[in-house]
Amino acid sequence: MELLDHLAIGLQAAFTLNNLLYCFVGVTLGTLVGVLPGLGPVATIAMLLPITYGLTPSAALIMLSGIYYGAQYGGSTTAILVNLPGESSSVVTCLDGHAMARKGRAGAALAIAAIGSFVAGSLAILLLAAAATPLAEAALKFGPAEYFSLMLLGLVAAIVLAQGDVLKAIAMTLLGLLLGLVGTDVNSGVERFTFGIPELSDGISFVVISMGIFGIAEIIANLERDHGGKAQVARVGSLMPSRDDYRRSWKPILRGTGLGSLLGILPGGGAMLGSFASYMIEKRLAREPERFGQGAIEGVAGPESANNAGAQTSFIPMLVLGLPSNAVMALMAGAMMIHGIVPGPQVIDERPELFWGLIVSMWLGNLLLLVLNLPLVGIWVRLLAVPYRLLYPSILLFCCIGVYSVNNSLFDVLLTVAFGLLGYLFIKLRCEPAPLLLGYLLGPLMEENLRRAMLLSRGDPTVFFTRPLSLTLLIVTALVVLLMCSPRLRATRQVAFSED
Repeated sequence: MELLDHLAIGLQAAFTLNNLLYCFVGVTLGTLVGVLPGLGPVATIAMLLPITYGLTPSAALIMLSGIYYGAQYGGSTTAILVNLPGESSSVVTCLDGHAMARKGRAGAALAIAAIGSFVAGSLAILLLAAAATPLAEAALKFGPAEYFSLMLLGLVAAIVLAQGDVLKAIAMTLLGLLLGLVGTDVNSGVERFTFGIPELSDGISFVVISMGIFGIAEIIANLERDHGGKAQVARVGSLMPSRDDYRRSWKPILRGTGLGSLLGILPGGGAMLGSFASYMIEKRLAREPERFGQGAIEGVAGPESANNAGAQTSFIPMLVLGLPSNAVMALMAGAMMIHGIVPGPQVIDERPELFWGLIVSMWLGNLLLLVLNLPLVGIWVRLLAVPYRLLYPSILLFCCIGVYSVNNSLFDVLLTVAFGLLGYLFIKLRCEPAPLLLGYLLGPLMEENLRRAMLLSRGDPTVFFTRPLSLTLLIVTALVVLLMCSPRLRATRQVAFSED
């Protein structure tokens, strides 16, 4: 009954004209971002952060979350029709989705992808709603020592699950921690790492870092890639799957939903990890594995369900524990902080209309996406004909105006450009920027909880080991570090990194 009461609060909050409008705007932009290769939800959300200053917290979060899970839908459209994944999580969908399109069955592949995404998203939202209150009640028992240990575990797990070289992931995390320390120390009032520059006394803006490293850097990197030539779009045909398609798809949809929901909660997991894992499992379970890669409907249903379920459940650690699980959730946490809301268990009690309104809007957004992605598929694919050279100047202009509008500071614009060049350097060096953003966000919170724990224990560092929950989290962290040092994991990462 308590869950129904909470959902009633969410329905009342989500079904306001303002929130409905921004839900529609978010999922439409998300679909657009998913269809256009190269931009991605991370860069888009980073560029739209300045707009959220003028919105209510509910509308801002509803719009930004719509962009994220909407991009998972849109990415499958071009993956199937053009063999061009708009999103990294849609790479696997290309294998069998485009093979079906070449056989004249693109419509069935699109329909199963949309249906699987809707079912997976809906079930994952129910899981999010059911798990939120118990997890929040448990999290309210956390003290400063437990929060420090939890954030340490989150950073270490993000390093382990990050793509590429472990040392580079560690370096990026440490750089993020250092960037989070720039500014005035709230306890002593002493300026740290400002180098005598007055504009840095309040620290480096989250909008500046995120828009530079994710927004401008992606634009520069995309200019190097070949965007010439018109994409060869497969004929859609009938959107009605056959009875055999449904029979082959319903089990992969349920398995993909469960797997994606679990992997979405993990730091660094999210949608991409779930889609790859689902494809491997479906191929292993299949009676005729040789069908995969030749147009197997299971190779579309499973991964598409997994990536959408993972996108929804990745909100759980951010909303309930205040621990972002990936770069998108770090941006969402930053959007909450912009409005003076600290992500964590207190949000459910203090701002129930915000929390439950977001959950209900996610189900509504999935329903809107089902309508947007099937009847309007022709419109989305035609957007691929727009030359990228016409898109990037307007995107850059939008970035600069957005950054300047936050503090009316030209220094912030110059700093954003500098971070954009730094982000481009990270791309060339193949350093994943997500650990940097997580380190930047969690660094000040870790420092605050470390100081608070030491103050309450009168300077006794054993407080982190004498409290059972904190000790458990530190033991898990140590196990994750041992896993990171295992030769098999390092060899696997090295192979994946060399093939990337």
